Amino acid sequence: MEEILILLKYIFLGIFQGITEPIPVSSSGHVMILQRLMGMDLEGLTFEIVVNAASLIAILIIYRESIARLFFGALRFVAKKDKEDKADFMFVIYLIIGTIPAGVIGVVYGDVISEALDNIKVIGVTLIVTGIALWLIRNLRGRKNDAELSFKDAIIVGLAQAVALIPGISRSGATIVAAMARGMKQETALRFSFLLFIPVSVGSILLAIKDLIGMDNVNEILLPYSLAFIASLIASYFSLKWFMGIMARGNLIYFSIYCFIVGTLVVLFL
Repeated sequence: MEEILILLKYIFLGIFQGITEPIPVSSSGHVMILQRLMGMDLEGLTFEIVVNAASLIAILIIYRESIARLFFGALRFVAKKDKEDKADFMFVIYLIIGTIPAGVIGVVYGDVISEALDNIKVIGVTLIVTGIALWLIRNLRGRKNDAELSFKDAIIVGLAQAVALIPGISRSGATIVAAMARGMKQETALRFSFLLFIPVSVGSILLAIKDLIGMDNVNEILLPYSLAFIASLIASYFSLKWFMGIMARGNLIYFSIYCFIVGTLVVLFL
C-alpha cells in the first residue's frame, strides 16, 4: 500500500509539473511547494529535469510545424539567400542569441543560485514578483510579428529567461512579460518564449544524463520517474494548448492574481 501511495505521489507531481510548466506560475516553484505539502524531499535537480524533458516533448509536438518551417526556411536562406526566407533565418538567429544569457549564467552560476535561494519562503516571494510582472503587462497588445523582431528584443527576452534561474520565477512568465513589454503580439511572444525553452531544456538534459546514469538507486526510481514523465508529458500538452487560447484572449490577469494568492499563502504559512 505504501509503495502504491509513493507512486501516486510521483504521478501527481508529474501532472502538477506538466500543468504548471507552460503557464506563467513557475512549475519548479509549485513542485517544491507540493513536495513540502506531501512530505517528500527529492534532492538535486534530476527529477525536475526528467519531467521538464516530458514538457519539452509536448512543446516539440505542438510547435512541430513552426520548428520545421524555421529550420528549412533558415537552410534555404543560407543556401540561396532568398529574401522570402530571411525572416525565418533571423528568427532562428534571435533564438540563438536569446539562449546565450540563460545558458552561460546557468552553467557558471546555476548551482550557486539554486543553493543560495533554495528556500520555500523565497518561492513565495518570487511568485508574488511574477504576479506583479504579469499585472503590469496585463493590458498590453503588441504589434510586432515574427518578421519584425530585433537583436535588442532577443537580448532582453534572453536576459528575462536568465532571471528565471531564480527559484520561483516562472520561465514562461518572465519571457512572455519581456516579449510583450517589447511590443510583440501575443502569438509571437508565446512562440518565441517556448521555442526559446527548447535549447535550454536540451542543454539541461544533456548535462544531467551523466548524473542520472550514475545514480546508485536508478533501479528504484525508474518506475516512479517513468510514471511522472508520462504524466507530465500528457499534462504539459493539454496545458499548453489551453494556455495558447488564454493568450489569444489576453487573460493573463488571472495568472497574476493566482501568483499573488499562492505566493502570499506560502510566505505566511509554509
